[in-house]
Amino acid sequence: MLVFFSYTCNLLKPRSLSPLPFTSIMLMSQSTSIPKKQDRVRDHGFDNYMEVEKKTRKVLKFQSLILSRPSQTLPISRFDSLARRLGLGFKENEAAAYLLKFPHVFEIYEHPVLRILFCRLTQKALLQIEQEKHALHAQLPDAVTRLRKLVMMSNTGRLRLEHVRIARKEFGLPDDFEYSVILKYPEFFRLFDARDTRNKYIEIVERDPELAICAIEKVREREYREKGLDAEDVRFSFLVNFPPGFKIGKYYRIAVWKWQRVPYWSPYENLSGYDLRSLEALKRMEKRAVATIHELLSLTVEKKISLERIAHFRMAMNLPKKLKDFLLQHQGIFYVSTRGNYGKLHTVFLREAYRKGELTEPNDLYLARRKLGELVLLSCRKAKVDKELVSYRRDTEVDDIVCVRPDYMETDLKDFGVEYEIEHDEEGKDSLDSDFVSDDIDETEDLDEKEDTV
Repeated sequence: MLVFFSYTCNLLKPRSLSPLPFTSIMLMSQSTSIPKKQDRVRDHGFDNYMEVEKKTRKVLKFQSLILSRPSQTLPISRFDSLARRLGLGFKENEAAAYLLKFPHVFEIYEHPVLRILFCRLTQKALLQIEQEKHALHAQLPDAVTRLRKLVMMSNTGRLRLEHVRIARKEFGLPDDFEYSVILKYPEFFRLFDARDTRNKYIEIVERDPELAICAIEKVREREYREKGLDAEDVRFSFLVNFPPGFKIGKYYRIAVWKWQRVPYWSPYENLSGYDLRSLEALKRMEKRAVATIHELLSLTVEKKISLERIAHFRMAMNLPKKLKDFLLQHQGIFYVSTRGNYGKLHTVFLREAYRKGELTEPNDLYLARRKLGELVLLSCRKAKVDKELVSYRRDTEVDDIVCVRPDYMETDLKDFGVEYEIEHDEEGKDSLDSDFVSDDIDETEDLDEKEDTV
């Protein structure tokens, strides 16, 4: 009787929870086995890429100012006021001095009549714009396919026209894509105005099953055929390549291995008939978000896009609210760089598409845009600029420029793919229409999004 009484008292005593069961319960309650909080590890290859992009972005703004003039020239005294209007952060007389840093892009000369300093683009800069224009037109059929796939990824088969317009440069769409792409192909797209929001939307006319194939599926097939990996391990996996210095422990490696085998729904699949309230559905939806961002980056020309632009598609594609934390959770697949706009801009790269800071499978449009970066990086010491900035003329220029990056930039102008000469002072020229200049949208215009999106 005494033994039975002591056993009953032990059962009624409150048991203290040990750390091990509590940890197990917390792990099971998570929607994924990968730890949520991850410190961002820098990858200098991507960060150096964005440092060049930061300089190129300012150069593009000055280029657009010059090309917007009928004579494609602008007095030096006007640059300070125009730079302050654009919010470029220059102080007084700094904008004009900034142009001297890039003598292979901007040419400063004395006007023969007004006897004041003017600025115009160099011949190499004009040829680079011409090459980008030709590359943009040549890949227009591929851009139509990319836009079809982008709209098909949305839940309702429609996207806001304004969101696509802001990201048109990333997807290789021309400035007038509303007319040259959407209205030109009525068999693919439908443009309509929403009554409740008064916004224009792009709607897909018919879903093509042949286009509903993700880029990661082709990568898995190639990995399976070339490396002979286990079919069960490759079936739902992603290419994971952690940045240098990322600490991978034993348990984290196991968690990643388990996550790789979790099945998920395709970004192109309609989920209206599924019950998304279970724990298994949450796991699949989280991995589907990774596949959606992966496919979104695969559709871009340079396999990169700003985080603020991804946030525009968050509601239409069922992406999580805190996108930055979500992407840092998968640093082996994506890389988030804060370089390029003083930490105010977050650029997301697809890691598997780059090697040592360069695109592994470059396209013509990417190469044309990179050549502008090469012009920016060329040493100004080799440029024949007179101290008084009045004798820098193209007709007496000797082409003895030493290239910093000979992989993309050659000293011969014929390598730009344009054989004819371009006159600077010719007014009303149609071949250099400003509509085909690289996008000059202020990268900070998207920072008005709500903080919970990033």
